Amino acid sequence: MNLIKSTSTFSFFTLISRILGYLRDVLIAIYLGSGPLADAFFVAFRIPNTFRRLFSEGTFNAAFVPSYSSELGAKKKKGEIFANKVLNILIISLFLLVLIIEVLMPGFIFVIAPGFSENSEKLELAINLTRITFPFLFFVSLSSFFSAILNSHNKYAAAAAAPIVLNILLILVLLYANYLADQLVYYLSYAVTIAGIVQLIFLIFFVKKFFSPIISFNFKIDKKIKLFFNKLLPSIFSSGVTQINILVGTIIASFQASAVSYLYYADRIYQINLAIAGIAIGTVVLPNLSKFIQAKNKIKIDFIQNKALEFSLFLSLPASVSLLIASEEITSSLFGYGSFDELSVKNSALALFYFALGLPAFSIIKVFSSFLFARHNTKVPFYFSLISVILNAFISIYFFNTIGFIIIPIATTISSWFNALLLFIFLNSRKYYSFDSLFLSIFPRIILSTFLMGYIFNYLIIFFNEKLTYYNEYKLVYLILIVLFTFIIYIVISILTKAFKIGDIKLRY
Repeated sequence: MNLIKSTSTFSFFTLISRILGYLRDVLIAIYLGSGPLADAFFVAFRIPNTFRRLFSEGTFNAAFVPSYSSELGAKKKKGEIFANKVLNILIISLFLLVLIIEVLMPGFIFVIAPGFSENSEKLELAINLTRITFPFLFFVSLSSFFSAILNSHNKYAAAAAAPIVLNILLILVLLYANYLADQLVYYLSYAVTIAGIVQLIFLIFFVKKFFSPIISFNFKIDKKIKLFFNKLLPSIFSSGVTQINILVGTIIASFQASAVSYLYYADRIYQINLAIAGIAIGTVVLPNLSKFIQAKNKIKIDFIQNKALEFSLFLSLPASVSLLIASEEITSSLFGYGSFDELSVKNSALALFYFALGLPAFSIIKVFSSFLFARHNTKVPFYFSLISVILNAFISIYFFNTIGFIIIPIATTISSWFNALLLFIFLNSRKYYSFDSLFLSIFPRIILSTFLMGYIFNYLIIFFNEKLTYYNEYKLVYLILIVLFTFIIYIVISILTKAFKIGDIKLRY
């Protein structure tokens, strides 16, 4: 495995998906802004989309890949039998879950967005829209299963490309927004579920070379299957802790008008980097790390783990600094159009600023968790994530009436750094992970490169300040040029400081 090449493949398609997702959100911002229709749709979209992230962004992999790889290592037929049992149990359990939630949707929405109860029209709209979008959970969760099969065979392109389907369909609907008026949110909701079906078919086509799905409910649940599902539930919670914290924030934010929308747009911006610096690296590392741990190859284990953390920080630290420097200019350039007014920009940018402080922690959690998942340990990350969520909820609820919605990204950042620290302490105490001499040599160079990059980026933002104002129609073009130029400068500085070596591109792990 080549870590940088594999991560680049995964990241390329993920980045395409995020760019299309950005175009989708720009259109939503233009036509819905941050009003009641937007709030209702974002709740309806947030729920299945949160489950999508919980299942697809490395979480299902965390439990499935080590178990499936172990079975494949013994015999291919054993791997296929194991995978088919998991598939059929997923079909049954997901179908029942979707059916129960559909029936109990009014109560479910009251729990997810209790603040909507003060506005009966918004509450009813959210219930109707979520009933339409919720079946997406069934299809996207099964898609995650097939993605995990592909990832186990070190095939990352199709799995990373699948989410593009959702964004393409939503963009197609939004192109007709002027004709759909208030019905737009309903068409968008139907497009979400249709996208889930198309995505599943897409992945089944690519997985046929490695796995033949057999639908049969006549099977026995053996010890290996029980062990897998015992690992799956904790891994969903622990690997998706950032998304759970955001969901908790959405629940609390529903008590403040437009706050759900502000948080949604801020979340969309920092998620672009998280997908590359945390999710992609954690996903790519897991299959090979699991194999080396099983083979007890300590040299390879230490090397892969340190390189994974190094690469994660190399990507997340400059992104965090950039978002801190220009949160308002970035938010304005990306979403400041149409119904998304200056107040919406300022509030979303403020949320983005505090999320940016936690961006390296979000990435570190993904990487550190994968070190434990590769060792078949999902319970410890689960316990730490539970502590993190409780801390997040406590801070958010305690200060919400005083500070308002902005406490939510602050609480998410504090709880995430605490979670990352707990993971490191545990890994180090068990001798699962420690910094090697190479990492200790490169990390200060990453800090230096990030500082120099930040200085140049800050100068460019100030120099082009008038071109980045809310009312400048070319502000996005200027932002893209500034970001691309700064990124190139960062790479050049990193090569000069030896924070990044060109030889690493060809290095196999």
